[in-house]
Amino acid sequence: METTTPEIITLREVKANPKVVALINGANELLKAMGYTEHGHRHVGIVAGITRMILEKLEMPPRYVELGMIAAYLHDIGNVINRMDHPLTGANLAYHLLNEMGMPTEEIAPILGAIGNHEELLGSPISVMSAALIVGDKSDVHYSRVQNPILESFDIHDRVNYAVQKSRVEMDTDTKTVALMLEIDNEFATVMEYFEIFLSRMVMCRRSCDTFGYRFNLNVNGTTLE
Repeated sequence: METTTPEIITLREVKANPKVVALINGANELLKAMGYTEHGHRHVGIVAGITRMILEKLEMPPRYVELGMIAAYLHDIGNVINRMDHPLTGANLAYHLLNEMGMPTEEIAPILGAIGNHEELLGSPISVMSAALIVGDKSDVHYSRVQNPILESFDIHDRVNYAVQKSRVEMDTDTKTVALMLEIDNEFATVMEYFEIFLSRMVMCRRSCDTFGYRFNLNVNGTTLE
């Protein structure tokens, strides 16, 4: 009896899939119309990159790292339907896309869990993959995410993102810390305003780092907050 070898679906193939491209574009257009910051190819690319860095430093198997990057790249496609419950709708969309591409169900399963749990209101870091994705997602704050062209009409989310001139995630395997390093221009937003809208996200980052035995630190303008 002839058996078939499961497809090895790569991130490159996922990124090149026209349906994936259209869903990410559509999700960002919907959120832009609702006044949200950028959630398009730039955002998911950065989240995938941070996810990869964390998983590689944790010395996870290469295939697990790639699956984590695929989860990160697809994590926001549910926004094409509605912001509400987008992790759940996104996981459903991701299943159909990856199944259609031929990915084995046992590889799809952890991706769905990571996508379905990346939001702070209802989600939680249920795996190392999930935790890495959460840190990548919640750490992406930067002036380039602001899509509102009218400075005078900025809401607090626009102002806080616009104030962040530099943002990067650093991971130290010796001290077992993950740090979000921010440079904020106080002319546009204060550090307190940052905490007003991002506190729940930072708490989720801390819980995520706990999952793989690291501490999470926030460094703002050279001052470290633990």
